[in-house]
Amino acid sequence: MTQNYDLISENTESTVVAQWERPQVVGEECYQSEAALEAHLIDKLEAQGYERADITTEAELIANLRKQLEALNSYQFTDHEWEVFFKGEIATEQGGIEEKANTIQKDCIKTLHRDDGTDMNIRLIDKHNIHANRTQ
Repeated sequence: MTQNYDLISENTESTVVAQWERPQVVGEECYQSEAALEAHLIDKLEAQGYERADITTEAELIANLRKQLEALNSYQFTDHEWEVFFKGEIATEQGGIEEKANTIQKDCIKTLHRDDGTDMNIRLIDKHNIHANRTQ
């Protein structure tokens, strides 16, 4: 029996080939709904120790962000500090999606000007422990 392979890449050092066989099952069993895919992802995250947050409004999303940043930085914002920090560093009206992605990826430490006149570094993400085990 002859095998047919599709050539993917070839150079002087290697050749990459692939074989794909059409699934025998046809119909709804071959597809996963978006809701089922999302539920599966959430289950996997919870199994890794992530806590499910049932958030349905923008206000709840912002409150959860504040809670998570306070926990990450071991610091409790005053309401005034949070309002200025959130609007000035996170939800700025300047810049588009690229600038906001850059904030998380490359410039993830921001300065908080505290009510007492001092400054403090606030981490938006913990890049040092990003793969740490979340179960406690």
